[in-house]
Amino acid sequence: MARTPSNMIPLGTIAPEFYLKDTNSNNSYSFEDLKGSKGTLVIFMCNHCPFVLHVIREIVMIANDYRVQGLGIVAISSNDIEKYPEDSPEKMTEFAFQNKIDFPYLFDESQEIAKAYDAACTPDFFLFDSQNKLFYRGQLDDSRPGNGIPLSGSDLRSAIDALIYNRTLSDIQKPSIGCNIKWK
Repeated sequence: MARTPSNMIPLGTIAPEFYLKDTNSNNSYSFEDLKGSKGTLVIFMCNHCPFVLHVIREIVMIANDYRVQGLGIVAISSNDIEKYPEDSPEKMTEFAFQNKIDFPYLFDESQEIAKAYDAACTPDFFLFDSQNKLFYRGQLDDSRPGNGIPLSGSDLRSAIDALIYNRTLSDIQKPSIGCNIKWK
């Protein structure tokens, strides 16, 4: 299993706009449609990655915990479905249902959005403030498949709390680690 780190793009980077189809609702959404009053969490993920499978329950809990506090949440899959058919839009719909994902799970068929965000791995987390400026890019927590560290979501939860409650957050942030995005 490849261990690809996030590209740590500069904090303050403005969120790239997108307009993608949601595999949960069949509606198409832009960043503006999905942004929250306090900020927006954009997660690049896919259905088959062992790193995503390891953390998906915690991602869903974070979404449920923070959506009511004004955080917009969206997941995007950008993998090449020719080589990885388990990441197709139909399979994304099934994955969302099985994992109780009730936030938008968008399909980036052209991979242009992953490139615009400089996404590198799954999962890859980008937290933007209410002005659409990058506030946090990094890991969920120190847990990885097989390392014995329990899931807590501590790094991402601390970043979201800092954003919502106007606290400062260190510029030193640990990159997420996961499977590389499956480029065409």
